[in-house]
Amino acid sequence: MSSPEAVVLHGIDHLVTMDAERRVLRDAAVVVRDGVIAWVGPTTDVPAPAGARMVDARHRVATPGFIDCHLHASFQLSRGLADEANAREFLIQRMYPYEAALTYDDVVTSALLASRESLLNGTTCFVDPGNQHPQASVDGVARTGQRIVLARSAFDLGGSDFGAVPDALVATPDQAQQQADDLVRTFDGALDGRVRASVSFRGLNNSSDDLIRALGEVAREHRRVLQTHACFSYSTHDASVAKHGTTEIARLHRLGVLDELAMLVHCGWLEPEEIALLAASGAGVVAAPTSSLHNGYGNIAMGHVPELLALGVPVALGTDHACSGPNDLVREMFLVACGYKEVRVNPRVMPPEHALEMATVHAARILGVADELGSVEVGKRADLVLFDTDRPSWQPLYNPVSNLVYSATGNTADMVLVDGEIVVEAGALTRVDETEVLRRGRAVARDLYVRLDGDRLSRALW
Repeated sequence: MSSPEAVVLHGIDHLVTMDAERRVLRDAAVVVRDGVIAWVGPTTDVPAPAGARMVDARHRVATPGFIDCHLHASFQLSRGLADEANAREFLIQRMYPYEAALTYDDVVTSALLASRESLLNGTTCFVDPGNQHPQASVDGVARTGQRIVLARSAFDLGGSDFGAVPDALVATPDQAQQQADDLVRTFDGALDGRVRASVSFRGLNNSSDDLIRALGEVAREHRRVLQTHACFSYSTHDASVAKHGTTEIARLHRLGVLDELAMLVHCGWLEPEEIALLAASGAGVVAAPTSSLHNGYGNIAMGHVPELLALGVPVALGTDHACSGPNDLVREMFLVACGYKEVRVNPRVMPPEHALEMATVHAARILGVADELGSVEVGKRADLVLFDTDRPSWQPLYNPVSNLVYSATGNTADMVLVDGEIVVEAGALTRVDETEVLRRGRAVARDLYVRLDGDRLSRALW
């Protein structure tokens, strides 16, 4: 369902703009024309265009659409298949075999389910680190109207000190470089601009220096993000030192790819030198607290998100994958804020405003789209979320940012706009029949479970 040419959201109780002044406007209105925010101000002064759809937003808190900087959409069908597993077992024995078994149609369905869940929780854009079927990811996400930053997964070392990767997931540096270049040229700007391309190698320990340099060349040529997992556990950290004689971040610096295009996911196990390198580089970091808590990586206990933010490093948030929890950035905000308070025994660490910045303006900065997304300002794309403040977790409402981060959940999102189109209304998708989505998801999951011998992977305890 497409929105009319103009939409007016009026009577907004609290509009959290995330603009440079971090203004929170009361009884506010937003006018959207042709997918762009055309006016922001008091409801009493709103210039309602003729023929615009008028949306009564009383009892609503509005924010920019959230940007999930790390979501494996193809892993959506893996929920429950990789529990109680250490880092090596999780990847080598569970997730890589699962990924190698996925067909094109599996990925379409998985991406559709992932997009549905994250969009209903207020995420208007997510970054996918890639799989072997990028067109399938686009096909799945296209149905919901969400934005996606797309990549193709790349490894070139089937075996490493960390463990072996299935042959189906491995490519040579030349092959991976060509595939990455083709992906950018094919998909960047697709779906009326809702697809943005990126470049990805999935992990440092299964990637050679040649592969990393080759993909860095593609990222620099097209000025697109180069993303990878880094420093997510002691095991990966130790394997890098054992094999390369240096830490993961220092290795990226040595290879010439640690710059403003680099987006490094997790980064929970950083040595002091690595923190200094990140602060000087312009690179972005993505924290994924639910993933670390589920898998016991130690990224909050050992992590340095508050310090990185204080040093000016842009740090965003990622939900990572369905096997660690819901695709809900509101939950990630709660965990990153409260997790650091707990481990530092300091309630002043990580105020809720910092967590919200991670899900909006910092994410937009890392992706190079700060002039388009991340805040509610005239001239930016109209990606917005309206939360229903009649829900219990929003009452009483004194400070909307506090309620959002500390007490609300993403499923209190009532309306979501992407490019000015209302893609979620009354808490339901507008473009697709969710009953049909669920039917298809259950059928594909049953088939995949049989193919993977899911009884072995799910480790049922009773």
